[in-house]
Amino acid sequence: MKVDILVISAHPDDAELSCGATIAKHVAEGKTVGIVDLTQGELGTRGTVDIRAKESEEGRKILGAAFRENLKLADGFFVNDTEHQLAVIKAIRNYQPEIVLTNAISDRHPDHGRGAQLVRDACFYSGLRKISTSMDNEDQEAWRPKKVYHFIQTNPIQPDFIVDVSEHWETKMEAVKAFSSQFNANQGSDPQTILTTPLFLSFLEARGRELGHAIGAAYGEGFTVNQAIGVDGLWDLR
Repeated sequence: MKVDILVISAHPDDAELSCGATIAKHVAEGKTVGIVDLTQGELGTRGTVDIRAKESEEGRKILGAAFRENLKLADGFFVNDTEHQLAVIKAIRNYQPEIVLTNAISDRHPDHGRGAQLVRDACFYSGLRKISTSMDNEDQEAWRPKKVYHFIQTNPIQPDFIVDVSEHWETKMEAVKAFSSQFNANQGSDPQTILTTPLFLSFLEARGRELGHAIGAAYGEGFTVNQAIGVDGLWDLR
């Protein structure tokens, strides 16, 4: 299945937390969006693999993404090597996205920055014909996304551009709350984390409003790039 946008991120819920409203916005505009989680988040303090898988599917439905796949790399221990690059390359070639959204280039959680580099490298190598991959016993064609954008997570990073997501902010928050094992302080007797305090959801709200304010909107989601952004003319800039 070819998609317009493929979100590839380290953990279940990274997509919802960081670019959920951007996903919902582009789905509403008729774009096809898919989500690939690198790991099952098995090292998370709260929840289980099975619980997080169910939450991930609920989040996908709320955002309207066409599909969600989990590569089941080792949470906390995946590395940017040949084996892991090939796993990501196979996903990229399978879905042939025009745009890839992935983790922040550096962040509080080590998996985020490492995931960002893994995905960025895989996007480049995916375009090399001499790297052979196959799926379901069929050879895959080389494919390189046109753009790779990194969303902003916990650490404050100056965005290179901000998407106005005002009309889709509530959809994002609904998808985030689908991960009740992670963000519901009253969920079971699991130990509390920084994610379960009321301050965390307030932080998401503040971050969205801050980025939105920067472009004269109610809410925004920010992204960084590793190459220049081209526009057709000055009137394209907000």
